[in-house]
Amino acid sequence: MAIWHKAHSVEDVNARGRNTLVEHLGIVVTELGDSHLTATMPVDHRTYQPLGLLHGGASVALAETLASTAGNLVVDDQHYCVGLEINANHVSSCRDGFVTGTSRPIHLGRTTQVWETRIEQEGRLVCLSRMTLAVLQKSRKKT
Repeated sequence: MAIWHKAHSVEDVNARGRNTLVEHLGIVVTELGDSHLTATMPVDHRTYQPLGLLHGGASVALAETLASTAGNLVVDDQHYCVGLEINANHVSSCRDGFVTGTSRPIHLGRTTQVWETRIEQEGRLVCLSRMTLAVLQKSRKKT
């Protein structure tokens, strides 16, 4: 059974990232499973650190993109999610190609959510991240 509040397509989810850091880094959502969200990100000049390796901050940007996007797909139209905390363990390095991140929920509560994101390259763990989101109510328009 899907955890998402309503049906979304991969195209709809990718449209959320247009004209943002997501687009600049080349992050592309590739799969919206019943309980996970997956995206790829290139390891190239946009995501390198000075030694020519994948920048840890780029990995965190991918993890935050996935967790925040997934969190916002879970809540109803009266709520939205924002990040409270994120951590990342950089386990191995990459110099080229693409990395793939997959976010899955650990906790989906009324006021908070916790998501785990695994970033891999060809089956090898590159980064493991956990993010806590606050679930907030949208402001009601005054009439």
